[in-house]
Amino acid sequence: MKLADIKRFQETVMVYYQEYGRHDLPWRIPEPDGHFDTYKILVSELMLQQTQVLRVIPKYHEFLKTFPSIESLANASLGEVLVMWSGLGYNRRAKFLWQTAQAIVSEHGGHLPSEITKLVTLPGVGKNTAAAITAYAFNLPAVFIETNIRTVYIHHFFQDKTDIPDTEILQLVSQTLDMQNPRIWFWSLMDYGTYLKQANGNLNKLSKSYVKQSSFIGSRRQIRGKVIRLLSQQSLSESKLINEIADERLQSVLDDLLKEQMIVQVGGMYRLR
Repeated sequence: MKLADIKRFQETVMVYYQEYGRHDLPWRIPEPDGHFDTYKILVSELMLQQTQVLRVIPKYHEFLKTFPSIESLANASLGEVLVMWSGLGYNRRAKFLWQTAQAIVSEHGGHLPSEITKLVTLPGVGKNTAAAITAYAFNLPAVFIETNIRTVYIHHFFQDKTDIPDTEILQLVSQTLDMQNPRIWFWSLMDYGTYLKQANGNLNKLSKSYVKQSSFIGSRRQIRGKVIRLLSQQSLSESKLINEIADERLQSVLDDLLKEQMIVQVGGMYRLR
């Protein structure tokens, strides 16, 4: 790609962000001294996986009020964390975040590492999440892709194409990356991509990696969520759970949650771990 094309593309993205960007998102607001709290970035990135921003914002505030530091989260019980996470779905992310906090305290002196090679060793932190944390928490150049970013590059560089591989998109992400301020650049891509999805529909369907998300209603995920929600209120026997959740898949869901150590069974009663 020619330098002039890169500059033109960057200008399009940045102008949108300057005029319409979501500058008031809580995880985009620096501390009073101007630095960004890496713990808050970590929490936001795990919460935002597969969850809409408007659902995340209130839970983000509640979570940080209860667990204001990496140490407070690491010292909490999993049950306490699951209670605070209730309503966000994909409860494994709560466990991953809790385990990650413990690993950061025990293995990294309480400081979130900036190196992608170290970040990917943390529970629930894949390559893309690690790169996002590197950019947002430390303002270091990193290359990653997610649905909004993919939308931007498909719209600008792959019109009238289908089955587009992420490898080709990532090449363009790398070529167009703002090396001086990757944090703001990726914020800009995210917000511009959100706009393009609203204006043009789901362009990710043109991606080779596109997989349609299964319906939550009637799914095992819904049953898991309801079990966690019920047990966050009180311990329950299997018969009580059956009364609340009349689904033949309940027992296998309970078995899975026990294996994952999300819940425990003591004296015939189920409770959060």
